[in-house]
Amino acid sequence: MRFIISSPVMPDAVVDYELTTGRWNIIQQQNMLHDRTRILYGANSASVTLDSSNSGCSSPVNSNLEDDQSWNELSEFYACEQFHVPSADGVKVPLTIVFSRSNKPEDKTPGILHGHGAYGELLDKRWRSELKSLLDRGWLVAYADVRGGRGYGKKWHHDGRQTKKHNSINDYISCAKFLIEKDIVDENKLAGWGYSAGGLLVASAINQHPDLFRAAVLKVPFLDPTNTLLYPVLPLIAVDYEEFGYPGDLNDFLAIRNYSPYDNIRKDALYPAVLVNSSFNTRFGVWEAAKWVARVRDLTIYDPKRPILLNLTTDLVEENRYLQSKESALETAFLIKMMDS
Repeated sequence: MRFIISSPVMPDAVVDYELTTGRWNIIQQQNMLHDRTRILYGANSASVTLDSSNSGCSSPVNSNLEDDQSWNELSEFYACEQFHVPSADGVKVPLTIVFSRSNKPEDKTPGILHGHGAYGELLDKRWRSELKSLLDRGWLVAYADVRGGRGYGKKWHHDGRQTKKHNSINDYISCAKFLIEKDIVDENKLAGWGYSAGGLLVASAINQHPDLFRAAVLKVPFLDPTNTLLYPVLPLIAVDYEEFGYPGDLNDFLAIRNYSPYDNIRKDALYPAVLVNSSFNTRFGVWEAAKWVARVRDLTIYDPKRPILLNLTTDLVEENRYLQSKESALETAFLIKMMDS
């Protein structure tokens, strides 16, 4: 049988498992240049652990491999911890944290909090090489498995969709506050990151607590659900209405308007620095990003150290490795600059 095995501290590995012998054979795995990383961290990396309620991010180092093989795992350099954070209604939300072993947790480092929480999809917590630059600079990378995703099955998904979408946003905000209140992340150096429906999640959280974040990155974000879901010409499908509700129904309409990022921008508030990346080929139209940016600039307090930036491309970034690398580099440079300014 062939599997893809992944971990927050190990690059994806394509492996074959022999049922008769119980042995693993690694077919392919990304090489993360161990020798150069070991030079960066020193021969003996310090073992650092946070006080977590549950640590379940380890790599499969004890698996039965072929004699000439070994896992290309990075737990020598990076640590991973899991917490269960109480949300506004008391529900415990899984929070996964990845950080460099050379950092001390009490350093209150900069941090970036990922979230998605839609369509019952599992939050991608695999090792991402584009985040290595931030980790090596002392950043902490966190993942909030908010309701609306697949954290705990179908009920977990249903409790974060349609008229219950506010649960997803509250879960994300609770995880952000947890990182700051526990002194895991510096209170002035927390960034949000959201892709597609995750952009809606992060932007809604910013509307509610703009002072909670120093910066945010929104990738092809869904920012105007009220108008988009009401416009039948757009290429939405049935699952979008099942997920967010149909604004032709009064209850659904009121729920959508209550959390819609475009409709709830706070006037005369100081917003975090935001980089919005969008494309003319995305299902959620580029105009959503453009009109949201324009409205934030118009209504909120202007601060040159907290710019609201819009980056547009006519190409489909998801299908071009070069453009993916270019966009990741732009996001990383933006976050580093905003935290240092």
